[in-house]
Amino acid sequence: MTAIALRKPSTDTLLGRAFNGLLKSPKATIAAIIFLLLLLTAVFGPWLAPQDPYDLMQISIMDARLPPGSESMSGGIYWLGTDGQGRDMLSAMIYGLRTSLAVGVVSGVVALGVGTALGLIAAYFGGRVDALIMRLVDLMLGFPTILVALMLLATIGQGVGKVMFALVLVQWALFARAVRSTALVEKGKEYVEAAACLDLSKTRILFGHLLPNCLPPLIVIGTLQVANAISAEATLSFLGIGLPITEPSLGLLIANGYEVLMSGQYWISVYPGLLLVLLVFSINIVGDRLREVLNPRLAQ
Repeated sequence: MTAIALRKPSTDTLLGRAFNGLLKSPKATIAAIIFLLLLLTAVFGPWLAPQDPYDLMQISIMDARLPPGSESMSGGIYWLGTDGQGRDMLSAMIYGLRTSLAVGVVSGVVALGVGTALGLIAAYFGGRVDALIMRLVDLMLGFPTILVALMLLATIGQGVGKVMFALVLVQWALFARAVRSTALVEKGKEYVEAAACLDLSKTRILFGHLLPNCLPPLIVIGTLQVANAISAEATLSFLGIGLPITEPSLGLLIANGYEVLMSGQYWISVYPGLLLVLLVFSINIVGDRLREVLNPRLAQ
């Protein structure tokens, strides 16, 4: 009769540490719940919004700039009021949240992929390759993010895809520098030398061995950069050079009511602004907590 030893699965994994770290901080737990609720609201927005704010058949100019709690011409209630075009602010904010989150998350993920690949290549090959990539990183980080994005969008025009491209261009350098510094430390360890002795391909060593050990700083920077991308997109849209009026984000909704903000019609700008602040703050708090948990020095 053979005895079978049952071993409890290890909880000391990257995901387990991050999850447990969030649970141990009430502030981070509340922020994570808020972000999750906002994310679910954005995903299921078309089913949650009282109206489609971009369907002209559902909008009446007679309902323009109604205060919160007003009754519409059709008998409905505008709980957060309407804007200058007669759109329900609650519905417009839900759709604007969808756009802002989509732009921030997609641009952050693409920038993470580009920066990670270039950072790993720079660290592993070194020499002229490393010097070329790092000088390009220094060049990108030497200019303000908003200035570069403004110049680029002024040249190529407006659009969701163009805003994402501009945000990827100004974000990838941060990921490349972080990955390179971590990969340089990991490159000299025994498991990388063993993989090279086994004649594994460079691609497998880079993405199969070095990359998993560079994930902790990537997760932290990626989380914070999503918040930065959402803020940058809102700034660009507020300045009128980001997304077009047919695909408004939270920044464009804020800009729509800015001119009438001091005339008592505060809800057109204030409510989208509060939603943007809540979204960015929740992501930043979660990112700060992940930085504390996944950084060994801060954890000690």
